[in-house]
Amino acid sequence: MSHVANVMVSVDSDDRSGVEELSRWLQTAAPRRGFGPGAVGWVGSLEETTGGNTHWGGGKYPECDVYAGALNHADLAGLVAQVERISWEHPESVQLFVMDQNQAYFRVWMFHGAELRQIVPEGREEG
Repeated sequence: MSHVANVMVSVDSDDRSGVEELSRWLQTAAPRRGFGPGAVGWVGSLEETTGGNTHWGGGKYPECDVYAGALNHADLAGLVAQVERISWEHPESVQLFVMDQNQAYFRVWMFHGAELRQIVPEGREEG
């Protein structure tokens, strides 16, 4: 049985190395949900969705780099904590979007100082 979470990370182009670090962590050391305490390993990876061959609408190229992945069995609290631990060149530009299985919306995190905080949705969390 799988447990899928859709994840996107939007960053400044100077932060490619931070996203690559995050993707390696997802492939090797991420905590795995549903496998017992201490279980870590491959939950997926992130791939760039922007770049020279992008086909976004409009007449211009995006001014951010966006990476995305469909993660399986990822401990999402662990993911958020790992994003917060990375030494980003431009943390003010980092946005983390997470849609957990059976949710109909993305939750969004951004940095406020050194802390990564969930900024939306406000008041829409399940009980």
